[in-house]
Amino acid sequence: MTVLLNRRSLLATGGLVLATATTGLLVPGRAHALAPTPSMRGGANNYRPGAPIVERIGRGGFWMSGTVRRAGDGAPLAGQRIQIWAHTTEGYESDPQSHGATLTDANGAFRLEMPQIIPAFGQPHAHLAYDSGEFKTVFLRPVMPSAKATSLEAHFVLEPA
Repeated sequence: MTVLLNRRSLLATGGLVLATATTGLLVPGRAHALAPTPSMRGGANNYRPGAPIVERIGRGGFWMSGTVRRAGDGAPLAGQRIQIWAHTTEGYESDPQSHGATLTDANGAFRLEMPQIIPAFGQPHAHLAYDSGEFKTVFLRPVMPSAKATSLEAHFVLEPA
């Protein structure tokens, strides 16, 4: 068997190897570090430090849920306190009875029932806060896709304080 190498095929093969190597196709995949969640503008509006941990806010009917993970490796964070408040059918977001907190489970998930969220300033939205101190405080203000939605999710990725 005879292999013919001429200048053209040598340059083409070398160029292909170089292009493949520089695009990362020869390098094993790497996990990218999970970036921390930034606080959202307006997220801290009507925040009340120390809102009590509750089983439910008001009479319920709407579900707020989400997850809490550690920045970098994305590990779930159990036992983290998440405060939730909103303008609902039972009160304004500034009312003490419209605030409550819950803890994350072993999988870093939280879920809290509350009254139906209704639009405030034109948007149906909730406010959530991580404020326990072990990690940097984060305020979120997720907007519902529709005022008729009966649930909303928010996810936190926390970095050490």
